[in-house]
Amino acid sequence: MERCHPSEVYELFVRHMNTPRVAVDNGVCETATLVQVHSARKHGVLLEAVAALSDHGVCVRKGYISSDDGRWFMDVFHVTDAAGRKVADADALLARLESSLSADALPPRTPPAAAGAAAAAGVHTLLELVGADRPGLLSEVFAVLHDLRCCIVDARAWTHGGRVAALVFVRDEETGAPIDDAARVRRVESRLRHVLRGGARGARTVLADAAAVNLDRRLHQLLNEDGEAGSCADQAEQPTTTAVAVQDWGERGYSVVTVSCRDRPKLLFDVVCTLTDLDYVVYHGTFDTDGDHAQQEFYIRRLDGRPISSAAERRRVIQCLQAAIERRASEGVRLELRITDRRGLLAYVTRVFRENSLSVTHAEINTRGDMAMNVFHVTDVAGRPADPKTIDDVIQRIGTESLRVDEERWPRLCSTEGDAGRSGGGAGIFSLGSLVKKNLVSLGLIRSCS
Repeated sequence: MERCHPSEVYELFVRHMNTPRVAVDNGVCETATLVQVHSARKHGVLLEAVAALSDHGVCVRKGYISSDDGRWFMDVFHVTDAAGRKVADADALLARLESSLSADALPPRTPPAAAGAAAAAGVHTLLELVGADRPGLLSEVFAVLHDLRCCIVDARAWTHGGRVAALVFVRDEETGAPIDDAARVRRVESRLRHVLRGGARGARTVLADAAAVNLDRRLHQLLNEDGEAGSCADQAEQPTTTAVAVQDWGERGYSVVTVSCRDRPKLLFDVVCTLTDLDYVVYHGTFDTDGDHAQQEFYIRRLDGRPISSAAERRRVIQCLQAAIERRASEGVRLELRITDRRGLLAYVTRVFRENSLSVTHAEINTRGDMAMNVFHVTDVAGRPADPKTIDDVIQRIGTESLRVDEERWPRLCSTEGDAGRSGGGAGIFSLGSLVKKNLVSLGLIRSCS
């Protein structure tokens, strides 16, 4: 039997210790599937776990995060499917979590290559677009790409606070290969920057594997880098049910972030993603839902182990969290397009929207084989609900067999029935004497003062 070198044994031991252990159990709770993640503390592992849950399409109903302030952590999630039932494919959920977290335990992935690098199999050209939003903008972007003979494979676009961010995966229309010719890349970027009116920051081109890019996280990053959160705060205050607060707990050296808002899909991901990308570590936390209302509380420190130390930093965290929560709250009518893909399809569909005075607030473009499966949220050009007759006219023009209105409102997918009797708008904020503090006492991590 071949012996391993001591260094190889040590490497395997370290890898084993750093690989999170995951358990998925349908027998513990009567109403939800229990997911447990145990791991050595590593920045970003919590986000990987939450992202894997979101990608699997499950809803996190409640849970908690605990750690010993540095060496290990344990996450517990109570999850259901969108209908509020236990997760039927528990084994598939376990496999997805183990795969995602095992990849996280490995060295970081290589970042996207510059557009002139050699293309690898499965890699497309990724266009990152940021600019001021206006009616018909997405139609103009798709028209430019159609004119430049760029085939759109996948895309995601968000609008919020008068800004737009989009990620568009394209390939050459004739060859199907990534667009990596430097002169052509410059021409594409120049045309798109003119449309976006965003200068050098308006369009950026990289080579990337669509399967390796978390599109939601990158959209959050683009809008945060663009300063969209701060611009929203500078605008006149709008009515909102999202309440975010940051308090100090000097005794333990934590900053305590509390969130109270309407529940919706991927809410926990958006909050954890924002905290992670702002370079904060979540040491403890609880999250719970009641009908369509969500409450979350996190005990955080910066990567250097210090809590939030200034009013400006506190304000920045609040603004970024509020923006992250609200920018995914899709406005308008949800239209689903399922049709055989063809050249210029997106340019045509979005032109029909524009000609009927509809503005796209969110878009999700997917191509699977020869089928286009797209979702658009549309309003009128003033941001008000679209006229039902206009929607009907658009459907008739594009095709009643291909385009339909999704009657299920996306923000309601993770809501449970029977919430009509819950009082109040849900804008209340927790106090420090909340479930987290009680949980820390029960774990012996702090002393009870009672």
